[in-house]
Amino acid sequence: MGRVVVTEFVSLDGVAEAPGGEDFKYANWSFEFDRGEEGERFKLDEALGAEALLLGRRTYEGFAAAWPQYEGELAEKYNGMPKFVVSSTLTDPEWNNTRVLSGGLAEEVTRLKDEVDGDISVPGSIRLVRGLLEHDLVDELHLMTFPVLLGTGRRLFGETSDKSAWKPTESITVGDGVLITVLQRAR
Repeated sequence: MGRVVVTEFVSLDGVAEAPGGEDFKYANWSFEFDRGEEGERFKLDEALGAEALLLGRRTYEGFAAAWPQYEGELAEKYNGMPKFVVSSTLTDPEWNNTRVLSGGLAEEVTRLKDEVDGDISVPGSIRLVRGLLEHDLVDELHLMTFPVLLGTGRRLFGETSDKSAWKPTESITVGDGVLITVLQRAR
């Protein structure tokens, strides 16, 4: 049985938009902070421990444009692992081992959780994450909170139709004051 693990870079005011992207008022804002060795190790272990990636279309397009040209352990993992992209417009994904999920989100991800044995990592993909949270499909949150208020940008958490409880399982500060928090869904 698969577990959906959302992994996000967020500002203190909850902005998750373009932490490493250029199409934003504060382009690459997360790169202004050193995550330190411990922060880099956390992100590497998280990626290497995942069995599959689940992405929204825009995040998929960014990853698909970048990762095939890199080398090394992380690039090999991302390029070789199964990838699932939620999209109603993408029909012919070019990045190897990619399957498009175009049906109902709850049904598609529930089926995916039955198919994958292990962690299904969801990096970025704000709109997708909001849908997963709305359908109570997220099993764990990995938040890397950077000590900055951006004041503008798309925020990770929006309104939901109901509350949900989360249990903190890990919290450490790394590098330049970057807080890593791991929370599991309390069901």
